[in-house]
Amino acid sequence: MIAMTMSDGRPVGVYHVTPAGARKGGLVVIQEIFGITGHIKDVCDFYSSAGYEVMAPALFDREAPGFCVEGDAEGMKKGVELAYGKHPFDLSVADAMSCAHALKRHGPVFAVGYCYGGSVTWALACRSDELAAASSYYGKLAPDMAGEKPQCPTICHFGRTDASIPLDAVERMRKKRPETTIYLYDAGHGFNSPRPTHHNAEAAALARVRTLDFFRANGG
Repeated sequence: MIAMTMSDGRPVGVYHVTPAGARKGGLVVIQEIFGITGHIKDVCDFYSSAGYEVMAPALFDREAPGFCVEGDAEGMKKGVELAYGKHPFDLSVADAMSCAHALKRHGPVFAVGYCYGGSVTWALACRSDELAAASSYYGKLAPDMAGEKPQCPTICHFGRTDASIPLDAVERMRKKRPETTIYLYDAGHGFNSPRPTHHNAEAAALARVRTLDFFRANGG
């Protein structure tokens, strides 16, 4: 973890990983509501092994420094209170944008985010002109933000049985944003997460391949 001064002048922790081999680009990884967990670090380490310099900002550091909880009922409650109550969504987008700007100095920058981070990724793709491509995973707020148009090539991943994101909302998003590729998987919410109640290995593997291929097709 490193400390990074964000656009509001506040220091925020960032999990920063540099690739061991040739650098293919920069990547902003955007967390779920649970903070910079071991799972998010594993995601960052995976993309670093694929050649990306990765930054994952600890979005809730202002309200709860070092916030990191399990995906159980208590952790879910605390995460929801921060993500949808105490912490401004636009500040999460701004922090992701600061990371993208820092990475941009050394080549193309990409973004990937999960759950809450999937929503932030969609907003980042729409509001930043510094991304080469973005991959949003099951962002609950993304369909509601489909009126905003991404400024870079963007793909979205949703689960067909995700109770928190109705399929009709996904289809409305598809109609509003025909330029965006939307993938549907036979899985529920959080299928990339290692939590046994959410994980779907087949969907997670396919979405990861699609994301890497998409980044490579756009300069990564």
